[in-house]
Amino acid sequence: MNNPLVCVVIIFLNAEEFIQEAIESVFAQTYDNWEILLVDDGSTDRSTAIALQYAEQHPEKVRYLQHDNHENRGMSASRNKGISNAHGKYIALLDADDVWLPPKLKQQVAILESQPEAAMVYGPPQRWYSWTGKPEDMQRDYMPELGVQPNTLIKPLGLLSLFLRNEDIVPTPSGILVRRNLTEEIGGFDETFRGMYEDMVFYAKVSLKAPVFVASECWVRYRQHLGSCCSVAQKTGEWHPANLNPAQLNFLNWLCEYLSKQGVGDSEVWQAVQKALWPYRHPNLYRLLSRIQHLIRRIKGRLKLILKLRIRQTLAVKV
Repeated sequence: MNNPLVCVVIIFLNAEEFIQEAIESVFAQTYDNWEILLVDDGSTDRSTAIALQYAEQHPEKVRYLQHDNHENRGMSASRNKGISNAHGKYIALLDADDVWLPPKLKQQVAILESQPEAAMVYGPPQRWYSWTGKPEDMQRDYMPELGVQPNTLIKPLGLLSLFLRNEDIVPTPSGILVRRNLTEEIGGFDETFRGMYEDMVFYAKVSLKAPVFVASECWVRYRQHLGSCCSVAQKTGEWHPANLNPAQLNFLNWLCEYLSKQGVGDSEVWQAVQKALWPYRHPNLYRLLSRIQHLIRRIKGRLKLILKLRIRQTLAVKV
């Protein structure tokens, strides 16, 4: 197997608690032809000093980048900053609060080298709660369903339809490896998306251009904590998995415009888009149906509990 250069883009904003662990997980890779691009999105804590120290100690492996005037420009602009400074064949993204498992790069590079049609590869992440060391978190780790047959090359637009139907199967950016020439062809990340759905925008653009390989291996620990992008978006009301969300509507409106501009006529994709938009076009009906579904779930739960109690009572009488 060839050993092409992989450029690892680590964006960070006030990540002093986790960034060193993320960087060390790259140094621990069993694949050694990589470089790290540390992109500072305007940090005001010690993470800037930590990043600069790694760049000074390992100049052949680590580069420090920042926006003009140390500005905070958001995740998309920061990822693009790293990508535009990358020279390798492949781009790997790693959020500063996540951790890679040692074989990640070696196995992903091998897959893309053997799958020339594939533009990107990813596998299921580990939703990582046990990092806290708290007893109540030790059993909470899990891997979400892939939503597709593992170890499969998915045709263009195929993944986009699946992601629109079930956002739980969308990969974390820390879990992907993508060809650099493809990121340049699609224009990288859309910088109008600073937070939520910036990854979905990128995946939509990738999915339109080339197949994606979905693997069965888990390569990343996706840290779950209150300071994450998703947690912050829930606090601010920008996003919640059970509600109508401004961020999701913004993404869906962008997607409609983008698909139209690209001349996409795939009926399956458009049906998935229209289904995702339906709650926003009929919000009152959607809320009513949601309440009915919630009530039905509660009734089913009560009935199951009553049935269990009846069975126990029957068994106790027989004894």
